Amino acid sequence: MMQLIDRVFAVKNDPEQLDVDDRVMQHLLRLHPAVFAEHSDENGPVAWVLLIPTTLALMERFIRSEITEKQLVDLTRADKPLEALYLCSATVLEEYRRQGLTLRLALESIEKIRQNHPLKALFVWPFSDEGDAAATAIAAKAELPLYKREKRE
Repeated sequence: MMQLIDRVFAVKNDPEQLDVDDRVMQHLLRLHPAVFAEHSDENGPVAWVLLIPTTLALMERFIRSEITEKQLVDLTRADKPLEALYLCSATVLEEYRRQGLTLRLALESIEKIRQNHPLKALFVWPFSDEGDAAATAIAAKAELPLYKREKRE
């Protein structure tokens, strides 16, 4: 799974993308324990989703490309009202795709996060057509507006 994530997102080669190390993981878990979701089979994880709650103001700055993913996370504090949710990444092994895993994992996390934060919007920085479509489906099912940063090329 980690090899697939490295190959698809290439975060080590892109200074704007978030590189989820132990420090970042601990910060995100302080925001909410449901930011990470995964589905496993007998061999280990086959699908992984990362959602990042933040403020509407930071969402707007991110959508306008004024801040990077790293800055979005660094500037988000757990003691502020977190009203926006960044659909950061979803990775599913090839043989498990098109089974609704991303949608299910994301919606389960959204419902858990909604119990503690008054979510008003979702946002995404599409990495692929599939990711764009998944974000649209998630927003429709969650009944939240979806905002998009310009697609990555």
